[in-house]
Amino acid sequence: MTHLVLTGGLVKPAIADAVLGKVCAVPVRVALPDGQLQGGLLAPEAAIARVQFYAAALGLTGQSATLAGRAGEACVVYGEAGIADAGLAEMVMQDFGLIAAERVRARLGALRVAAASRVRAGLGAGRGVRQGTGEVRPEGRAVPHAGFFALEEHLLRFRRFDGTLSPVLRREVFVAGDAVTVLPYDPVRDRVLLVEQMRMGPYGRGDPLPWQLEAIAGRIDPGEMPEDCARREAVEEAALVLGRLEKVAEYYPTPGAVTEYLYSYVAICELPDGAAGVFGAAEEAEDIRGHLVGFDALMALVAGGEVANAPLILTALWLQRERPRLRG
Repeated sequence: MTHLVLTGGLVKPAIADAVLGKVCAVPVRVALPDGQLQGGLLAPEAAIARVQFYAAALGLTGQSATLAGRAGEACVVYGEAGIADAGLAEMVMQDFGLIAAERVRARLGALRVAAASRVRAGLGAGRGVRQGTGEVRPEGRAVPHAGFFALEEHLLRFRRFDGTLSPVLRREVFVAGDAVTVLPYDPVRDRVLLVEQMRMGPYGRGDPLPWQLEAIAGRIDPGEMPEDCARREAVEEAALVLGRLEKVAEYYPTPGAVTEYLYSYVAICELPDGAAGVFGAAEEAEDIRGHLVGFDALMALVAGGEVANAPLILTALWLQRERPRLRG
């Protein structure tokens, strides 16, 4: 008989619970080939398929060993425990039975971003004016598409304001991780740096010129703070080293259908003539042009509609309000 044992980071309670599901594992001691003893969890037969799915999705391999006090060989699956492993385990295992492990493994980078986003979501603003009950009852879930972004289809009910439960609703959500936008501003020269690039949203809508004027932006990597992401993206998209960051807001730009959550900043920095160029990560096929734009010209672009994305409009209006302070 071959036993399946979890060791290393996989024995962490939050990770083991996500991987094994609602079954109980037995603690065991494993005798490794090098003679060392190591603690582990013996996976119940009911959870073996889940463990195999998780191992295949993360590319984990097994190692033969013996179990102290038990007959038969053991296959030991070891997993490192990183900052977002528990959240990653939850996101991986929610696709068990819905998506092939190979497809999950191909989008692990996106899942790590989404897992870190969930951690930040749990730290969101508390209750103030809002009177929602907070009770949502999941009834089913499907994943019609899973790539760098995912499309999820949910069946759910929620507790309404009058105390009754809603009927079962079918709702779709576009899953994207948290991101940052940052607008570099030179208070001495009174100008900003905008970036321009082709965007799929306007293209998919049928916009004849799907190039957008935007603030610098990018996805927040797992383990990265939003402020660090802003500074990294400024180097990648504009070769700029930012000074002080001023927080504009954090928000859901499209809460009706998209999980994306943005952290927007204005960054104080020097923007001399010649600071704008063409940059971007070659491996991501980015083609990003910078534009040095005076403050009055920026507000004219907003008023005229050529600036047509919410984060930059929001940031420009914040800058309009705070500009006297920043220049002073």
